Amino acid sequence: MIPRVEDDYDDEYYDDDDYYDDEKPAAKKDDLPPDSLARKTVRGVGEALITMGLVVLLFVVYEVYVTDLLSAAKQEDATAALDSEWSSNVVTPPPADPNRKSQLNLIEGKAFAKMYIPVFGNDWKFSVVEGTTDKHLEIGPGHYKDTAQPGEAGNFSIAGHRVGKGAPFNDLDLLESCNSIVVQTQTQWFVYRVLPMSSEVQGWATNPKSKEAACAGVAPLSTTLGEVYAKTVGQEIVVPSQGEVIAPIPHQVGATVPADKQARLLTLTTCHPRFSDKQRLIVHAIETKSYPVADGFVPPEMTGA
Repeated sequence: MIPRVEDDYDDEYYDDDDYYDDEKPAAKKDDLPPDSLARKTVRGVGEALITMGLVVLLFVVYEVYVTDLLSAAKQEDATAALDSEWSSNVVTPPPADPNRKSQLNLIEGKAFAKMYIPVFGNDWKFSVVEGTTDKHLEIGPGHYKDTAQPGEAGNFSIAGHRVGKGAPFNDLDLLESCNSIVVQTQTQWFVYRVLPMSSEVQGWATNPKSKEAACAGVAPLSTTLGEVYAKTVGQEIVVPSQGEVIAPIPHQVGATVPADKQARLLTLTTCHPRFSDKQRLIVHAIETKSYPVADGFVPPEMTGA
């Protein structure tokens, strides 16, 4: 049998009122001081800023990630349509001609060529569409209408987004002189090389880089074609209104130079800096080689050379 434990407190008496005398009664809502106008204003502004921040964050996520997914699907469709057209429409490559003129059937919003930048990796490839409106650039890089076609004398010019919508030209600023940019049409491969940068123009002939195999055919255009090309360098930053960068001879609007005296240029344009459209980043390259398309043949420049 467990013995009963006597409660030593049985005979003690506590007055409930005395026991709780030290506890303060909880404040009632009606007893709280009313919010001041300043406090209400600060709270309202804070809530508005949090809401705006969330909206901006969602917008950035949409522009950078969601539009990439949407553009990737459109680019895939454009490439599939181009591949189907090329496979069903057999064309004999034209004979080599120093004064050749492309005869591509350019249809607005439709892909007509493929572009590769080997230094960006084997997976960097985009189909180029005709046109540079927002709708066109959501598909991929867009060809400025009325500029030269691939391989033509003049200035084959292409625009592309740098952030969002596929961002094909996100790393355009990383291109260096002599890097290759390869353009493929149904019948031809065209290899363009980035021109010397403005800091490399002077003294290019004695620059060890000019002796590298990748730089064969690359030189400041002002030394090979005259001062009319003095402003045409590998990379430049301009304002959006300077459309003369895509003229047949960049920065020379209305210049009358015979086609056979013009360089075969490729110009790439995109927004600068990232997340801004205040300026334009421009890359100029010159054609150095071309190859006919043949089954199983891939230009050696596609390896990054």
